[in-house]
Amino acid sequence: MRAPYRSYLYSYPHKTAYRDLQPPVSLRELWEQDQTDYHFLYIHIPFCGARCGFCNLFTLPDRRVDVHEQYVDALQRQAEQWAPWFRNRTFSRFAIGGGTPTLLEAKQLNRLFDIAEHTMGLDPMKASISVETSPETVTTDRMGVLKERLVDRVSMGIQSFVEEEAAAIYRPQKPRLAEEALDTLMSYSFPLVNLDLIYGLPGQTAETWLYSLEKAISYGPGEIFIYPLYTRENTILKPEQIRNSGSDIRLELYHIARQLLEEAGYKQFSMRRFAKETSFAHKSILPFSCQEEGMAGLGCGARSYTREVHYASKYGVSAAATRSIIEEYVAADRHDSANYGFLLNAAEQKRRFILKALLHQEGLELSTYGDRFGSDAMDEHPDLEELLSIDLAVLESGILRLTTKGMAYSDAIGDEFISGDVRELMNSYVVR
Repeated sequence: MRAPYRSYLYSYPHKTAYRDLQPPVSLRELWEQDQTDYHFLYIHIPFCGARCGFCNLFTLPDRRVDVHEQYVDALQRQAEQWAPWFRNRTFSRFAIGGGTPTLLEAKQLNRLFDIAEHTMGLDPMKASISVETSPETVTTDRMGVLKERLVDRVSMGIQSFVEEEAAAIYRPQKPRLAEEALDTLMSYSFPLVNLDLIYGLPGQTAETWLYSLEKAISYGPGEIFIYPLYTRENTILKPEQIRNSGSDIRLELYHIARQLLEEAGYKQFSMRRFAKETSFAHKSILPFSCQEEGMAGLGCGARSYTREVHYASKYGVSAAATRSIIEEYVAADRHDSANYGFLLNAAEQKRRFILKALLHQEGLELSTYGDRFGSDAMDEHPDLEELLSIDLAVLESGILRLTTKGMAYSDAIGDEFISGDVRELMNSYVVR
């Protein structure tokens, strides 16, 4: 059977599909035409302490304070140019990602919230605010900034509590540091803490995977994301290293995690996300669709989404390419046109709508699809019927949802749906 882990499908179209836009798209005109009710503001910090072996994100290992300051200065200039287009818009989500945003010193970290609130118009009492961090950057001054600026969710990448496994993927911190950082992080009582873990690491076994899971659960985070290890040609850890390592036990480890997390009180919301019920009564948070339309991404490496246009800065993985793109961004005077991205025609908009809905627990509401596109999703996409025929999905009360089996094969379902060949998945599927 072909493995379900083809590629990491978290957004469609994938950034590797982006191309030069000719002619460039006027961002003022694009956002003035946008009809989204509530928006998502994202700030990307493309710096980290070290590049992990599995990472192909837009990030550069660079700890220099002056480089960080120059970058935040550029963020401020970009936000000042974008702000008029969002003056009468409402942000219901705000996230700072990377890279490692908390690699910035507390002063620069604080500036990011000033940019969001004072320049872009974010109301922190109406928006859910999320920030990514790492064990080595959980310090009292940085966590103090996050707490003061009303951050609701802090996400920390742990990946493994086993030293040999962390070393195998070039993680810079020892597991003991991760545990000390977690003690500090949990003491701040953020409304929601998320921990990331990876399964399928070199040398990992069912026993060591259970150890990391149980260790993570013991801290009581409200959310745990589990990711299968993906490797690509441009990552430090190469695909052939995984292929030559012996049997692929990722699917087995996934099922171990799903069972343990559900027994511990976590509900599955997607192939990766498991969460407990969390109250956000401290704020009046506005809604935001899983379609992620109306997403405005500030910073080099950030992506922005409208219904018809997705755009970003150019993408690089190597240190040389990433550094060059960042330097070009910092030196730029204007950030008012999209030169690189993807134009979504009607068929692409439909495909994205289905994938973004179907791969989450909320599922695909057929009436919502009909209202938006004026057509029937089941008639237009026979692949959906095939998912039903092999018990990877169920249709109940007008909502198509993946089954437990379907969740395990989310990435493969997305891959086959995009390629229009779900039958191949059906022929290779093994019922568990």
